[in-house]
Amino acid sequence: MRTQVVIVGAGPSGLLLGQILFKAGVDAVIVERQSPEYVLSRIRAGVLEQVTLDILAQAGVDASRRRSALEE
Repeated sequence: MRTQVVIVGAGPSGLLLGQILFKAGVDAVIVERQSPEYVLSRIRAGVLEQVTLDILAQAGVDASRRRSALEE
C-alpha cells in the first residue's frame, strides 16, 4: 500500500480532510483509536460557519445537512 498522507483522528476535520484529499486524487489513510461506532455516535459540531458549510458542499458531504434543513 502506498500512502501519501496519514490523517490522525476520524473526527469531523479528519474525515472532511480525507474526503477532500480523495477527490483531489491524493492517497490518504485515516487512523483513529476509537471504534467506528463511537466516532459515528458523537455529535461534535453544534454550530457551523457559512465557510464550513461551503467546504462541506464542495466536498460532496452535505447531503444529510441539506435533508435536515428541508425537513424543518
